Amino acid sequence: MIIKTVSLAVATFALHTAAMAAQTQWPEKPVTMVVPFPPGGPTDIVARLLAQQLTERLGQTVIVENKGGANATIGMQAVASAKPDGYTILYNTSSIALSPALYKSLSYDPKTAFDPVSSTANIPLVLLVNPQVPVKTVEEFKSYVQENGGKISYGSAGAGNITHLGAFLMSEGVGLNAQHVPYRGSAPAMIDLIGGQTQFMLNTLNDSLNFIRDGKVKALALASIERNNDVLPNVPTLSETVLKDFEIGAWQGVVVPKGTPVSVIEKLNKTIRESLVSEKMTQQLKSQGAEILGSSPEEYGVFIMAEMDRWKKAVEEAGVQSN
Repeated sequence: MIIKTVSLAVATFALHTAAMAAQTQWPEKPVTMVVPFPPGGPTDIVARLLAQQLTERLGQTVIVENKGGANATIGMQAVASAKPDGYTILYNTSSIALSPALYKSLSYDPKTAFDPVSSTANIPLVLLVNPQVPVKTVEEFKSYVQENGGKISYGSAGAGNITHLGAFLMSEGVGLNAQHVPYRGSAPAMIDLIGGQTQFMLNTLNDSLNFIRDGKVKALALASIERNNDVLPNVPTLSETVLKDFEIGAWQGVVVPKGTPVSVIEKLNKTIRESLVSEKMTQQLKSQGAEILGSSPEEYGVFIMAEMDRWKKAVEEAGVQSN
């Protein structure tokens, strides 16, 4: 009986040691980074920069796989149901905090389906207007919209998207009566803004810069506390002009399926944070107007939960509900 017990203990120790060794050696094969949005969008741009840096530092290819649709819930579902071994990770956005309020029923619980790894970046939203709108400042814009009642419309990347809720909260905050026009993504929304079918939009900065520089849209204000001296130093913030302390950005980060080994999370966190402060990535992110973040897994988890509470209230006020 004693011999059997000792043998069992030895076998258990061997299995535990083997498991720990496997975790320490991670990654031993390519890692898939799921981006829950189509290729070429503002989230995809940053995710691919990070994937390149992770590939160089981990010694294994980090493959970006786009699984867009349903306000990012399709991609999130794919990762939530993936094996928690560190080989499938999610490049998430603020959608992870929006989805519990937007959808009555999900096949996964965003609060419990993932383990947080690290925040990565925050992309400020910028207030854009069609060049034909006769305003030069955000104060003039406010007066113009108020004078034209419900004749003014704004586009978004979709109902419940942060570009929708951000514009809704801004409009509520400064007393604007404007009609919301949802699109299937930011690209078609920008096309109609440029064409004059809509008059304004609160879009992500990195997705808007080329249009601003080409004069196809006018940037009136940033939805951040401080100005962005890297790309738009002369554009004021909503906070310093018409809406004090107003701050909304498309924040991003990385999470993994619940139950992923702690050693893998720790290694991934360390590598992500090293990547974010690398000279190459810092330059590229700043050139897009992004704010570089980086956090511990615990800090990111607390932040996500706080954002879930924040956006639950905003979704209720906007009257948005998906099936």
